[in-house]
Amino acid sequence: MKKIFLVLLALGQIAYGQNSKKKDTANTKQLDDVIVTASRSASLRKEVPVAVSKISQKSINETKATVVSEIINKAPGVLMVNLGNEQHMMAIRQPMNTNAYYLYLEDGLPIRPMGVFNHNALLEINQFNLQTIEVVKGPVSSLYGPEAVGGAINLISLKPALQPEFKFGVQADQYGYRRFQAAGGTTIGKVGFYIAGLSSLQKDSWMTFSDYNKDNINARIDYNLNHKTRLIGTIFYGKYYSDMSGSVNEADFYSRTYKSTTDFTYRKSDALRSKIALERDWNENSHSSLTAFTRNNKLGQNPSYGIRWTPTQTTARGEINSNNFKSYGAIGQHNQSFRFLNASLVAGGLFDYSPVNYNAYQIDLTANLNPGGQTVNNYEIIAERPDVKLSDYEAKIYNKAGFAQLSFKPIANLVVTGGLRYDDMSLDYTNNIDKSSGSKKYDQFTSKLGVNYNPLVYAGFYGNYSQGFSPPGLTSVFRVKPGTGGSTGNPAAFYYNLEPAKFDNYEIGGWLTFFQKKVSIEYSLYYMEGENELLNIRQPDNSTDYQSAGKTRHKGIEFAINYCLNEQFKIRMGGTTAQHTFVDFKISDKPSDPIRNLDGFEMPSAPKWTGNSEVSYYPKWLPNFRTAIECQFVSSWYQDQINTVKYDGYTVFNGRIGYQWKGVELYANAMNLTDKLYAYNVTRGNMSTSAPSYTAAAPRTFVFGIQYNLSLKNKAKTL
Repeated sequence: MKKIFLVLLALGQIAYGQNSKKKDTANTKQLDDVIVTASRSASLRKEVPVAVSKISQKSINETKATVVSEIINKAPGVLMVNLGNEQHMMAIRQPMNTNAYYLYLEDGLPIRPMGVFNHNALLEINQFNLQTIEVVKGPVSSLYGPEAVGGAINLISLKPALQPEFKFGVQADQYGYRRFQAAGGTTIGKVGFYIAGLSSLQKDSWMTFSDYNKDNINARIDYNLNHKTRLIGTIFYGKYYSDMSGSVNEADFYSRTYKSTTDFTYRKSDALRSKIALERDWNENSHSSLTAFTRNNKLGQNPSYGIRWTPTQTTARGEINSNNFKSYGAIGQHNQSFRFLNASLVAGGLFDYSPVNYNAYQIDLTANLNPGGQTVNNYEIIAERPDVKLSDYEAKIYNKAGFAQLSFKPIANLVVTGGLRYDDMSLDYTNNIDKSSGSKKYDQFTSKLGVNYNPLVYAGFYGNYSQGFSPPGLTSVFRVKPGTGGSTGNPAAFYYNLEPAKFDNYEIGGWLTFFQKKVSIEYSLYYMEGENELLNIRQPDNSTDYQSAGKTRHKGIEFAINYCLNEQFKIRMGGTTAQHTFVDFKISDKPSDPIRNLDGFEMPSAPKWTGNSEVSYYPKWLPNFRTAIECQFVSSWYQDQINTVKYDGYTVFNGRIGYQWKGVELYANAMNLTDKLYAYNVTRGNMSTSAPSYTAAAPRTFVFGIQYNLSLKNKAKTL
């Protein structure tokens, strides 16, 4: 390994050679990108000791995504799994899962309060309001607190331009998808404003019972009190409703029947978020901000994943639930730079008060079986059972935190960064099922220590140790355990006694450039140990049971290669190879169970290889024309916890083409270009009789669109 590294350095020196004064290419400028998520302040990407990816506005604009996963999957080491109609789950240094190990941020603020994680939070995002996306991989709890374990995704919104700008467009596909979108803004004197909205509609798609509609609007106002002080106000409102078609059985999947077994399941969301921030630049080395924010979410669903059915049985059970919360909070932060050792300090505090109520009750179903009785043709509702409660609680969540991070340069080209945060998440609750009330508290110190060393103009390195922390979500703590008889059972056996999950992450990485800076390489190697990791374990009746694994291990290598052949051709390659393992996990106490512990088993839904690559072409002979071919690769993974059956994974190609004439842009995307049959996720329970469940991906889909972009740069001064 050492010899290979020395050879790479030598090649870099030769390639850099006498051409070091040449103009940087677009690829190498990525290493000099300014990012904000990794350190809560503007920092050079190569001076933060973490693995971080930044997806540019140019890449977002050219992708013309119908779902956010089409953009986020361009980040190396990231796999955002599409569950249909913008529903999703994530895999960053974790298997594909719905666990509360990712922090989703909108302009630096969490979309959800701590303790109310939802893996579908990004379906609320307005894709037409994105400026950039930053993805930090690995634990960043020392800055952002609980849930920032696998990583943090920060979606940064568009800001008011100095000159008037306006854009609007429509896009559609052959399967009934339609989207209308518009955005615009300007700055007039001391006031800047920007408004962006979209309306999406899906009707009669390739999958039965999969209609949905989504309406979002974002607004922002910037008021410059003077050249050092400004007020920034934002508001978001989003409404979403979707049929939840769920998964399909094996026979229907391979016959491409794409038939939902339910015509009654749904998911809906009504979300309102607002904030006002006061920012002050005391001088060029000192900056403070104070942000007050609110959230108001109403979430409801009759989830397809909540259906519990045992093979050969003609009855089943489902559930209807609602989860509503409000938030009132504030976060203050101060950034200070010092001449001594070129040091910089970020320090701040957070308070978040979020009252929440959650209710879930059982519904009784008829299961109409296919011949043989091993699979279901469809389910029908027999009765709703609000008398059989699965959860019914009210809670007041208090999140309090203080954090500080210091960076300094003891010698040239060396940056040392240390961070520490204390989180205190407490809640007062009333459990309406067993008529109990009380309080719970989860508190934790998390730390980080890292170094960056950039000794050469074409190479740099970093290393870090970081901690992650995630308390169990309330929906898992106060949920009735499967098999306890619902609200008529023994209260002492009802609920889950779950401990917070804790993670220790060790990581090294770096970057290289070659051949007159036309080639750039970034890499990271990580080793993460988990304790009390919360898992949803599939049961024979298709239900999930919350269990904490004693110890887990996650390790892998992430890499990104960018090659700017010339002004016309650009090649991007990125991916990860990883292994996720149970180290100490007792799955059952029953002597009759053939498998009672999973020590040494691979975790399910954990592909060893994932990657996303793209070749883009911008011909000189036809300015403003672009085309690209993208490849998404996901290797095989185990469907079950006991490692008996694998799904082969998939390799999918997407094509994109676009042309802009004056202010009019025409484009077309061909998703799943080869019309490959594949599934985003395949799971099954731990019994030989358990049937696989397929989350089918769409067949070849053509997305067509037109967009008009208007910029009145020359008239800005007259407005």
